[in-house]
Amino acid sequence: MNRKAIAVLLVMLALSSVRLVEAQQLKKVPRIGYLSAGSASSNLPRIEAFRQGLRDLGYVEGKNISLEYRWAEGGYARLPDLAAELVQLKVDVIVTNTGPATRAAKQATQTIPIVFVNVGDSVAAGLVASLARPGGNVTGLTNMSTDLSGKQMELLKEAISGVARVAVLLNPTGITSALALKETQAAARGLGVQIESFEVSDPKEFDSVFSAIAHKHPGAVLVLGDPMLTDHRRRITELAIQSRLPIIHWNSDWPEAGGLMSYGPSNRDMHRQVATYVDKILKGRKPADLPVEQPTKFELVINLKTAKQIGVTIPQSVLFRADKVIK
Repeated sequence: MNRKAIAVLLVMLALSSVRLVEAQQLKKVPRIGYLSAGSASSNLPRIEAFRQGLRDLGYVEGKNISLEYRWAEGGYARLPDLAAELVQLKVDVIVTNTGPATRAAKQATQTIPIVFVNVGDSVAAGLVASLARPGGNVTGLTNMSTDLSGKQMELLKEAISGVARVAVLLNPTGITSALALKETQAAARGLGVQIESFEVSDPKEFDSVFSAIAHKHPGAVLVLGDPMLTDHRRRITELAIQSRLPIIHWNSDWPEAGGLMSYGPSNRDMHRQVATYVDKILKGRKPADLPVEQPTKFELVINLKTAKQIGVTIPQSVLFRADKVIK
């Protein structure tokens, strides 16, 4: 091969290398939107669990995947605009945390795949057609579990001797609050527990609502799942401790913030699982064909420091079953 041929070959190889680099640079990096009715600070553990789930599947934020976060900070009225922002960005998938965020995303787009987490009865809320065949562009992981309210009531009766009346705190604007209250009422009747519900939709009402709860002298307070309430869980648990009232919730964030205990699905585990849905969708699967998953991992968390503050002694039989004890 003469020098001229070698030179031509080298030029061709150089051009091929340039084209290869350009092709790699032009390769689209998937963009994932994350929409939550809560705040960034209250969701840090779950976001990290989601990122870890992505990393386990080979996705590294800032390298081969991009994440766009939108937080409503407990203001449900902001969700439609935040969802519209993600749609305008033409994200490949929208991950939604909570029912209100999922509803806002579904109203904003019927084409971009939506994967939800931390949602109750997604069928009753009109988010999917069924758990087995969601239909449309929405699927995900529900925190709905058979008789969860009943198990929480049972734990209250075991942990706190003589509990006969329980106050239920809820946000009436939540899309699954009415259904959750109905299930709780049914569970209470089956266990011979009297309950009274107290509604709060604005943090400014916390003091007056807890004053009303304390006036009724319940044995405990069961807080129904809601982003606004969870965002303000520290204030709520402070008021409960002042009134020497034990609080139970399904989310482990509550005892970590000062509530007495929680029993329910592992929120962090569900967020790790969300990454598998994102991966499947990015590889071509359609949300309509991906069944909604129900929780498989549950955890009991107890705060003994709070128990001491409010004068409650947790039986050893209950402590032995706890996945985590905060001292």
